[in-house]
Amino acid sequence: MASYTGEVKVGGPAAVRDVPGIRITKVAVGPMDNNAYFLRCARTGDTLLIDAAAEPDRLLEARDDGLLISVVTTHQHPDHWQALEAVVGVTGPNVIAHRDDASGLPIPVTQPVVDGDVITFGDASVEVIHLRGHTPGSIALLYAADPERPHLFTGDSLFPGGPGNTRGNAADFISLMDDLESRVFARLPDETWVYPGHGNDTTLGAERPHLGEWRTRGW
Repeated sequence: MASYTGEVKVGGPAAVRDVPGIRITKVAVGPMDNNAYFLRCARTGDTLLIDAAAEPDRLLEARDDGLLISVVTTHQHPDHWQALEAVVGVTGPNVIAHRDDASGLPIPVTQPVVDGDVITFGDASVEVIHLRGHTPGSIALLYAADPERPHLFTGDSLFPGGPGNTRGNAADFISLMDDLESRVFARLPDETWVYPGHGNDTTLGAERPHLGEWRTRGW
């Protein structure tokens, strides 16, 4: 298996990496270059999909033979759920989103979540971290089987180079920065690998020195 870099392109191959307890598959889909992530339990094959963004056929192919038991939508913006209804219609998984964004999805949420909730798939699990600002119910998902090298799936709340877009709303920006600093950077180590909703991956160590700059610039 090729070394994982986190660099994927729409129409190109998925990027796959094995970490303790799970296999992570990253695939880029759709006109807005969205990232979708499959997390597959290494023992049972039970699989979680983060953001059924677009191109349901490609997503189902990238799933391979894992049993898709849940689809988590990180937030209500349509580019992150264009394939949700089609994927759910084929595989029948649980539909998960934060309760504050659930009404913005095209199909009913079967498992609304809040900050601190745990989502299981096989022997593995991820923790919900609520990051308020990009949308009211934006969430990140933390996989921390190895607490010294966690994996954080951030949707549109954190990217290489800054927080997610808050559309010039100062209150939303402050809210998102406060949550990122208190719920993510203050808690997790520099080795935490960050998987965003668009584009390349990063680490908390690469981004931490720039928190003050982000605050000053206001976006």
